[in-house]
Amino acid sequence: MHEFVFPQSDKDLIIQRRGRLYAFEKIVPAATALLVVDMQNAFVEKDMGHAWVPEAKSIVPNINSIANALRDAGGVVVWIKNTFTAESEKSWSHFHDELWNPERKSKRIASMSEGTPGHDLCEGLNPRPEDLVVLKTRYSAFIQGSSNLEARLRERGVDSVLVTGTVTNVCCESTARDAMMLNFRTTMISDANAASSGEAHYASLASFWNTFGDVRSTAEVIGLVGASRAGARDAAE
Repeated sequence: MHEFVFPQSDKDLIIQRRGRLYAFEKIVPAATALLVVDMQNAFVEKDMGHAWVPEAKSIVPNINSIANALRDAGGVVVWIKNTFTAESEKSWSHFHDELWNPERKSKRIASMSEGTPGHDLCEGLNPRPEDLVVLKTRYSAFIQGSSNLEARLRERGVDSVLVTGTVTNVCCESTARDAMMLNFRTTMISDANAASSGEAHYASLASFWNTFGDVRSTAEVIGLVGASRAGARDAAE
């Protein structure tokens, strides 16, 4: 997986702006959703789609670890799947017709349509029946016309999201930025996102942390979930 080492000088700038390094110092599991973005065969498995991300497979264990910890603590896990539809081809026409050459467009349609192998979640992930599955038709899962993700989270009382998946600087960051602007407390997970290069991964996370929310590691998130559970037990005794 990609390494993410944020210079202390940049951390100091965040502290100057916020008064502390992390905006969100606690996790309330019952109000938190893990968003797993586009961990589909088309991105994770070589030769199964239009946009293979070599590092994507390496983050599967971390995604599973966070999902297990959050579920056990009463949180929500959401599997978000990039999806091509005939409607989105029309309503997002410039993306399909002007930003892709015909060959790449055909490959994307073939691997992002429901019922195709490329559209399926990759091997090794551990979705469970109680989890949510959301189909999105834009880079961001939250932007108008993309999915019903916001409504499904609101009805469950979710006000905080943890963003994982691929590609860090495209669908993951787009989803995370829009989540923040819809008033969700948003954290991107440094070692549970994957990009096409380490440079793109770093730049995306650095930009997000500077302005939009927090960036934490898998171990930090699991630690915060555990601390919340321990605190709840102590309060009940």
